[in-house]
Amino acid sequence: MDSRISARALAEALGGWRGRGPAYEALADGIRLLCLDNRIAPRTALPAERELAAALGLSRTTVAATYRSLRDTGHIESLRGSGSVTLPLRRNDPGADDRRDGVIDLQQASPAAWPGLPAVIQDVAQDAAALVARTGYDVVGEPGLREAIAQHYRDRGLATEPDQILVTTGAQSALHLIASVLLSRADRVLIETPTYPHGADAFRAVGARLVGVPVSPDDGWDLDRAAQTFARVLPALAYLMPEFQNPTGRTMGREEVTAFVDGAQRAGTYLVLDETTAGLDIDRPTAPAPFPDLGRIVRVGSLGKTVWGGLRVGWVRAEADIVRRLASGRPVHDLGTPEFEQAVAARLLHRLDEISTQRADLLRAGRDAVTRALVERFPEWEIPHAHGGVSLWVGLGEPVSTPLVMSARARGLLLSAGSRFAVEGGHDRRLRIPFTAAPHTLERAVDILRHAWEDVRGTAAGAALDDLATVV
Repeated sequence: MDSRISARALAEALGGWRGRGPAYEALADGIRLLCLDNRIAPRTALPAERELAAALGLSRTTVAATYRSLRDTGHIESLRGSGSVTLPLRRNDPGADDRRDGVIDLQQASPAAWPGLPAVIQDVAQDAAALVARTGYDVVGEPGLREAIAQHYRDRGLATEPDQILVTTGAQSALHLIASVLLSRADRVLIETPTYPHGADAFRAVGARLVGVPVSPDDGWDLDRAAQTFARVLPALAYLMPEFQNPTGRTMGREEVTAFVDGAQRAGTYLVLDETTAGLDIDRPTAPAPFPDLGRIVRVGSLGKTVWGGLRVGWVRAEADIVRRLASGRPVHDLGTPEFEQAVAARLLHRLDEISTQRADLLRAGRDAVTRALVERFPEWEIPHAHGGVSLWVGLGEPVSTPLVMSARARGLLLSAGSRFAVEGGHDRRLRIPFTAAPHTLERAVDILRHAWEDVRGTAAGAALDDLATVV
């Protein structure tokens, strides 16, 4: 046993778990989903039956039946003196293998590789002798690539020198490095909710305490909450996705940019801007509001969304002294970005405008297809219009995201429940639907989702009667 989750924490993580069928099976599905999403790690002790029953307002018999169901499916084991403990996922567990025939995996919102990438890789391979002549250990990044990234920022109007760039093995690696160097345990981090889950994980991993600021597709960022958080909490760091925020797709306007910059300056907060989706413009009507070039603003970029998720090259753009601090702390995590990937990236940077234009065509086709299908099949849902990014943050009208995802999973459609993107619980009335797959695949996914929705809604009344019987 490596850790323990309290009844209160489990209840918050479960969110809207009640769905079709018996309450014990709906609860078991909710816990299974937490395990599949790795929000409950393997070898974690679950609360005692009596404690969880009290936290959820259920009978102990219902929770006992839940744990029995989880034991039957191999998700937990019960040990004398240790209670019930989660198990590592089996290789044939739904969600552990996303390559099963007929399965549509929309858990990762990543487009297919840019079609021109294989030719670039072949060209770089011709220079393999020169590449392997290098030491291969470089915690800052290859000078030519750093200059290309600096030029990329200069083209955007941000005067940048190569010593302001640190090359990383993807944006996620950059976030973990930033968290480990710029934060101490128990530091507060202002973070959007919903947000990119792995970004939140990076800050939790160093013991930071997350304070959520709501953001929605229609209303944008809650600036009142943001101002209160800066003034009362004095966060050490704020993590934002200002362009095509994941998962809402929202882009900050000038008022929002000004509010966050002013709040951060007063509180002495580092502003970490995750720009990994910034280049995924489809048809936004106006140019994004730029953040000023201030000393405590740290920008994170990557080629993962624009070129290919398998090209693990990202970067940090910050003041030179911050870059030096990050480079000094990096050997604890890794000893540099692979030389071959850096050479590929260096040949792609000057073509990003061309690549982004082609990406826009692909994303437009997916967005239009899934939006049209959702509007036709789900007139009762709230379907936002996305001007870019990778997904729709759909409103379900009811807190049934978790049972809906489990029902869809049983039919071969893998999605992430809205609660996966929450910081402090909630978002059970929302579902992220990526539009990065081919149009015909997305249309088939919506058909499956409709059947899952009918399954969840069709017996909602039965679930309500079960709850009433429990109360009586």
